[in-house]
Amino acid sequence: MTWQQRVRGFLFPFDSDAWLTALRIGLGLIVVFYAWSLRVDWRYLFAGTGRGLVSRQLFEGLLSTESPLIPRLGWFVWICQRLGLGEGFALSIGWLLLFLAGCLLLLGLFSRPAAILAWFLQLAAAKSGGLLSYGADNFVTIGLFYLMIAPLPDRWAFDARRQSQQKPDPHLFGFHRRILQIHLCFIYFFGGLTKCLGAGWWDGSNMWRALTTPPFDLVPIRLVASWSAVLPILGISVCLVETSYALLIWPRWSRRVVLGAVCAMHIAIGLLMGMYLFALIMLVLNIAAFGVGDQSREEWEARDEDRATQIARQSTPEWRA
Repeated sequence: MTWQQRVRGFLFPFDSDAWLTALRIGLGLIVVFYAWSLRVDWRYLFAGTGRGLVSRQLFEGLLSTESPLIPRLGWFVWICQRLGLGEGFALSIGWLLLFLAGCLLLLGLFSRPAAILAWFLQLAAAKSGGLLSYGADNFVTIGLFYLMIAPLPDRWAFDARRQSQQKPDPHLFGFHRRILQIHLCFIYFFGGLTKCLGAGWWDGSNMWRALTTPPFDLVPIRLVASWSAVLPILGISVCLVETSYALLIWPRWSRRVVLGAVCAMHIAIGLLMGMYLFALIMLVLNIAAFGVGDQSREEWEARDEDRATQIARQSTPEWRA
């Protein structure tokens, strides 16, 4: 086998759409959770000068210095104002569309338009929010981007019933999943490398700050202090898990161990620090990328044959009768 064939086989592996189903449903839950958690404060957070917590125009003005092409809620508000709608009503429509996009992703109905709409509105809200956004918003944007360009719909989506004659390409599913896998490996490797270069993760001081800094101090400080001897071990474990992720996640013999360690780390972050959205998006990305088992060619061909037989039966007059 030549190196060109090896590269092609790595980038275009034979895969099913099970990972895409996990990604779509997981991101749909996250978008619904994200929008629902902001339902009360949405207009207050993103209102213009003199009406909101922090002026949206201020953050969007700073954003324009980086690039005028970055999506922002001001674009949507401007369009609505040209139609004679007020700013508050426009922001409410934006929230409703984001929530609706999440619900459509959960159902798999109009999957690609819903993914595009969710990606645009979530990214616009994260960028217009400025200092109010954090790392979870970036990962939600990444996940929605991969879902937006993925070969939708998956077989569990309602859209698949309307497109039952279209035969999916297993190599195309494998390519999109592979890109997501490589992206996650880069994220964890460089994140872990950055942690290893600082002394705070080796002596436990960064773990102490993470668990005792408001508003992430859900664990009583006395309890954290009683764990002081364990904090360096936890910090070193985080460094080792993240740096080894890019290497040990590929072999089947170590994938479950590494994936379990990463998922446990994110669950702990969500429960101990209250970063539920961050923990949820990282769990969804990891499960979609590596948690769903690869389907063999024989299993795929058998499933595809059963599906073709079912379609043929439904198209015959005897079956309809």
